Amino acid sequence: MFVTPRRQLRDRSPQRREITYSTLFLTAWMGVGTVGYAVLEGWGPLDSLYMAFITLTTIGFTEVRELSNAGRVFTILFATIGIGFLALVAARWTTLLVAGTLIRNRRRMFRIKNMRNHYIICGYGRVGKDVTDLLLRAGKSLVVLDKNEKLIKHLSENGIDALSGDATHDSALLSVGIKNASALITLLPDDAQNVYVTLVARENNPELFILARASDAASRRRILQAGASKVVSPVQVGAERMAQVVLRPHVDQFMSYVLQADDLGLSMEQVVIEEGAPLAGKTLKEADFRRNWETIVIAIVKGDSDQDMHFYPGPDALIEVGNILIVLGSIEMIGKLIKEGCLPRKRTSDNILQKSP
Repeated sequence: MFVTPRRQLRDRSPQRREITYSTLFLTAWMGVGTVGYAVLEGWGPLDSLYMAFITLTTIGFTEVRELSNAGRVFTILFATIGIGFLALVAARWTTLLVAGTLIRNRRRMFRIKNMRNHYIICGYGRVGKDVTDLLLRAGKSLVVLDKNEKLIKHLSENGIDALSGDATHDSALLSVGIKNASALITLLPDDAQNVYVTLVARENNPELFILARASDAASRRRILQAGASKVVSPVQVGAERMAQVVLRPHVDQFMSYVLQADDLGLSMEQVVIEEGAPLAGKTLKEADFRRNWETIVIAIVKGDSDQDMHFYPGPDALIEVGNILIVLGSIEMIGKLIKEGCLPRKRTSDNILQKSP
């Protein structure tokens, strides 16, 4: 359907229509100035246009030539009317740009606040950056919460959801959708802050998986008491990894191979057996993972404690509703496994991969 220019103007907001009309008037006014100087002073088109331009924009260059009295009177009238409209257009454009920025920010904040099953990263230091990169590589939805506004702006400009705020405040955590989040990772440099973030997060979402950073064993104990699901000390993890490299180099090489399996088309995933799934109630032998899905079951998790994780289960191990299977295989085959074996037959879902938080 053809839309006339007049209808296009009518459909715009009043502010945009005002800018459009003012811009059209300024363009026409430039033409009036050009014609006026050409008629009154007898100048050529280029000199007349140039004189009208420097007068209207108040650049302050010298006159093209000596003006007559009539030319000076015309210049006063031309500048008085034209500069007024130019100031109006500039003010309206500034208002429109500021309003547009505010609207975009509000939309972004609304979208982040209403995210679901996402990851919240509190503190974007060196560790936070690496964690964010790994989660993004895994295709996870996340939002970064940090007090550094320049950093937040940089992340937002690079397509990473981020908000500026103090993670120890309820309002900040609510603004990043704490109630609907899948996991929270607090990586603040101060252990006391991580304790407080854990308390606030647990209060707002009792079922949330909380991973916290700690600098020593005492802090680790306090953060666990505050409600953290897991506490990790980067220093301790680094020391243990270095010891493993020296003591068991081949084991470390194998683990590095497994952890970097994504680059080889493989993946280690956790899959949840839902009620009504075809695998529920079957043994590993009956399920025949290698023939049906070309995957290996490394462990079965039957509860939340470490004692409920059974490594390298036997063929008679029973798969029950609510169990979590740790499997290794190609990304495509794991997707097929979840879709055909872990979900109820009547349910179809594109969100079939669930990694451990």
